[in-house]
Amino acid sequence: MTNLKPKAERQSDGAEGPDGGWGWVLVGAMFVSTSLVFGLMRSLGIFFVEFVQYFEESAQAISWISSTGLAAQQFFSPLGAALCNAYDARVVVMTGGCLAALGLILASQATCLVHLYLTMGVISGLGWGLIFTPMVATVMANFTRWRALALGLGFSSIGLSSFAFNPLFQWLVEMYAWRGALLILGGLSLNIVPCGALIRPKQCSKARAKVDSKSRTSCTAMLHRVSSYLELSLLFERPYITYTFAVTLLNVGYFVPYFHLVAHSRQAGFSEYQAAFVMSAAGATDILGRVVSGWFSDLRHFRLIHLLTMWTTLAGVFIMLLPVSSLSGSYAALMVISLLYGFCSGALTSLVFAVVPMIVGVERMMGALGLLQLIESGGGLLGTPLSGLLKDVTGNYVASFVVAGGFLVLGTLTMATLPHFFSCKDPPPPQRRSLQDSTKGLHSELEQMNSLPSDTNHRGVNDLTPAVNSNPQDCVS
Repeated sequence: MTNLKPKAERQSDGAEGPDGGWGWVLVGAMFVSTSLVFGLMRSLGIFFVEFVQYFEESAQAISWISSTGLAAQQFFSPLGAALCNAYDARVVVMTGGCLAALGLILASQATCLVHLYLTMGVISGLGWGLIFTPMVATVMANFTRWRALALGLGFSSIGLSSFAFNPLFQWLVEMYAWRGALLILGGLSLNIVPCGALIRPKQCSKARAKVDSKSRTSCTAMLHRVSSYLELSLLFERPYITYTFAVTLLNVGYFVPYFHLVAHSRQAGFSEYQAAFVMSAAGATDILGRVVSGWFSDLRHFRLIHLLTMWTTLAGVFIMLLPVSSLSGSYAALMVISLLYGFCSGALTSLVFAVVPMIVGVERMMGALGLLQLIESGGGLLGTPLSGLLKDVTGNYVASFVVAGGFLVLGTLTMATLPHFFSCKDPPPPQRRSLQDSTKGLHSELEQMNSLPSDTNHRGVNDLTPAVNSNPQDCVS
């Protein structure tokens, strides 16, 4: 019996220690699943030209396909986070893999753009939303010291898949046309299901189950329960709102090169495979940027928020230079700028999520990531169609890339308004009481307030206010 407690402690430490324990297996699962979400999404630019020619629509109309998928992925992320908080991340991710595959398979039979909006956009986007946030939050929960490195390794698959998928998709389109290529991608997306199966089932404590069973007896308690799963109290905290707004601005321009750089390269006079190789080269340096950024960030020489603003600013500048480098018809210049852009865009990605626990705390990380994805979906929905509109108006992509890069720079300026931004040390992360303690405290205070006479109700409310405000999770939305 004396060895049981140390063993349990060692297991707990293994889950959150420097090595991560089973967390490294989850990093591998995240590596595969993110490549089949964002790696695939980044490579859809290969289909852009095919859709324009087949449906004979404008660049703006075709851009709504990828933009809808990205926005749906981010819009449904809070749903995925809430389902994970309420039930089990394992089932949620596996369901998302099936939906992502179903959307692509149905898209292969589309006869108009509306069909593509609904299949590649809504259905696959819903599946991607159920996959990405739970996988990221699960990996982050299994690491402390090397959290940024773990995220960098997991996200490196996006760059690797971008390097491999662009030539592969181009070959699939030439061999099987765009319909056959989408059908194959649907089957490929089913590999997300076994990745989700690697997540260990969540073990709910008896105290949590008792609280949940009591929550069903009252409508107000049910609303409180839903609010706690979604972490809606974060919407009233200035640091989180400021950071979310900054990421939303970043998101407006971040994906524009992945959807329009291939089309821009072909418009500049380069061949199909040369244009595809530009994105592949950017994907290669993207891999390096993610791993190097994660490793360097975990050395703790600089604050994560400062490194994030640096990489975001550089990425914005290089996006602005992408069309300028190809105006002279120099393929070498376009390649160099693409390599630099790929490194910086990869370096900032893992830091965007690694900063979240430092703003809201680890306990509210799942819900915070879901809400972040939801709010920034507005930026993803706006960015690509805006780029397509500017191309239709001006006849080229120069204005599109300049505006996209400007949004990234504007996002860094917004981050500079965060509390303690100019401090050299990170402020202590906010702490939250356990669910059981919070529920007991709230119920006892409500009972005390209801038991007071009518002439002393005002004093009861005043007594309750500090306790509720001290824990935003207890606030009923």
